[in-house]
Amino acid sequence: MINSEGLAGWLRLTLIPGIGGESQRKLLAAFGLPEAVFAAGRLAARSVIGDRADLLFDFDASEAVDRSIEWASQPGQHILSLADEAYPKALLEIADPPTLLYVRGNPSLLRQRGLAMVGSRNATPSGIQTAENFARALAGKGLCIISGLALGIDAAAHRGALSAGGDTIAVIGTGADRIYPARNKELALAIVEHGAVVSEFPLGTPAIAANFPRRNRIISGLSRGVLVVEAAPESGSLITARLAGEQGREVFAIPGSIHSPVARGCHKLIKQGAKLVETANDVLEELGNFADPETPVETATSVDENPLLAALGHDPRSLDDLVETTGQSADQLLPELLMLELSGQIAPLPGNRYQRLA
Repeated sequence: MINSEGLAGWLRLTLIPGIGGESQRKLLAAFGLPEAVFAAGRLAARSVIGDRADLLFDFDASEAVDRSIEWASQPGQHILSLADEAYPKALLEIADPPTLLYVRGNPSLLRQRGLAMVGSRNATPSGIQTAENFARALAGKGLCIISGLALGIDAAAHRGALSAGGDTIAVIGTGADRIYPARNKELALAIVEHGAVVSEFPLGTPAIAANFPRRNRIISGLSRGVLVVEAAPESGSLITARLAGEQGREVFAIPGSIHSPVARGCHKLIKQGAKLVETANDVLEELGNFADPETPVETATSVDENPLLAALGHDPRSLDDLVETTGQSADQLLPELLMLELSGQIAPLPGNRYQRLA
């Protein structure tokens, strides 16, 4: 870790509004460490990044610098710079590595390139269960599961990894001192305890829409591959998959029902060359690690003796459909559906529909 004096220079460089990552890297390439950038003076800095260099010398970031150093002095809280030995080498391979990373938890996990798992915030119950199952199996084989702490598939992936006693990293789009969405606060605290929460954004940065697609390059950059579980055709998860391809990472996708809107993004990726995934070993074999043909993942239950589960199939079905398929009345079916729901085998959906869970 760099000392507080050295860290102050890195923070000063990155906490000045209007001096983005590209400008920061140009200045570092020209002058070396941040202290040398400021020592070079206004005119020299102008020769590298133009008039924006004036911001370096006119903007007072001292209060934010002090606050950040105090934050990093607390147990389990770290700030890594590009020059830090603990900075993940995988991110040095991408086109625009973040100059600083704010980390809560275990920073050494950032050097264990794992698997990113992403997908829809509006995931189906089946998709959430599938994500948890895959994350549990893959984390159990030693892969660190990387995602974005969003609702839906991201949260399910983190939960699955934690349930296996494995490692997981959450790359967030706010400051590391904030949790978004608030609904995932307990999950975030569990990740801090057993993994790492990472952000490139300064402390106090609120949830800004433009920051979430930007953090996706870090999710894919830290990984050996990206697995998309459910995604609509214009999903942000497809941005992560595209970035993974550009960064030379593997892209995987789990197919779904042709009737499901959140399966269409995965089908699009498969048409474009992503590896179709049915079991955890499809991922493990492609990555060349930990393969065990005797360890399948429960992505869907086999055909059950229960005729109502068989009638449900694996697509959402309405009560009217089930009445027609089974020949039973709604009054007969509703108690059975309730029992299946209470046992965790199905989930109710809007519109009086039901979804069989994996």
